[in-house]
Amino acid sequence: MGSLAGRLDDASSWYLIAEVGVNHENDMETAKKMVSQCAAGGAHAVKFQTYKADKLAISDSPAYWDTSKEPAQNQHELFSRFDNFGQAEYEELADYCNEQGVEFMSTAFDLASLDYIDPLVSVHKIASADITNIPLLRAVASKGKPVLMSTGAASDGEVANAVRELRSNGASEVTLLHCVLNYPTPDENAFIGRISTLAANNPNEGIGYSDHTIPDGECMACIGAYALGARVFEKHFTHDKSLPGNDHYHAMDADDLAQLTTRLAQMAAMVRDHTESDFLYSQAPAIEHARRSIVTNCAVKVGETLSGDNLTTKRPGSGLSPLHWDDVMGRVAKTDMPEDHLITFDDVE
Repeated sequence: MGSLAGRLDDASSWYLIAEVGVNHENDMETAKKMVSQCAAGGAHAVKFQTYKADKLAISDSPAYWDTSKEPAQNQHELFSRFDNFGQAEYEELADYCNEQGVEFMSTAFDLASLDYIDPLVSVHKIASADITNIPLLRAVASKGKPVLMSTGAASDGEVANAVRELRSNGASEVTLLHCVLNYPTPDENAFIGRISTLAANNPNEGIGYSDHTIPDGECMACIGAYALGARVFEKHFTHDKSLPGNDHYHAMDADDLAQLTTRLAQMAAMVRDHTESDFLYSQAPAIEHARRSIVTNCAVKVGETLSGDNLTTKRPGSGLSPLHWDDVMGRVAKTDMPEDHLITFDDVE
């Protein structure tokens, strides 16, 4: 199936994961509709969430989200609403993703889910909240596949420890996604500058961004993240942002996704890798015409000594560069030259 790094090359240096999660709300036709929308919008992968509430949270685990948007008394209550899909459903969705030309992914939140998801994916995803879940980290790593890991609410030390666990237990690659566990994330809490910190602290790992800001039409958070070095992007997706609850209220829809893929493609073109010759070739007309040459400041007679009195610099840059100013000063004209004559070394002795 190839590495995540290889797929990044194929994706022109960026890779976009549309996270349906459980926004399908246990309806297969809705899930497939969303996969089709993600494929049409340019996503490279569609990611789901695989869990059972009883394995994820105790019965009275407190809510940590905006309960005005997601009315639930506790986590177990919320997760119980959306955990009906099992192995058969995810196998069907994996096949459908393949038909639609997008990669199937799913975050497994428990060991049983991990085992049946593993044959269906080529990349595993670890949620921010499991960055300290040593048994799950080791189990995911033991599958020997590339791993994406979100780093929301994690200290630098916790990130480093999780990377060590993944690397020492078999993960073939690790890509760290900057993330903030605010649902939604206010712009002032996006902290995308931490992408630079992640990259500096983890020079051997891939870097990305899992975005929970509300779509703004300009895709500012993701574009800023790209500029700081993120190359893998993950954002929640919904077929209808007006729906109440779960991850609908901070997710992107089909229009937002199309805008994001367009913006990322534009940004990738702007910051693409280049050689010095690429950089200079693109500006060749300016180099030739906007730079200056050494020219005569007045008519110069044969035998006259060249100096700052009879020479100056003017456009275009197709003559002798002012870099040679000191090489010309004090030399003698070999021929008569009119004003505005482009000096060459053949003109002096």
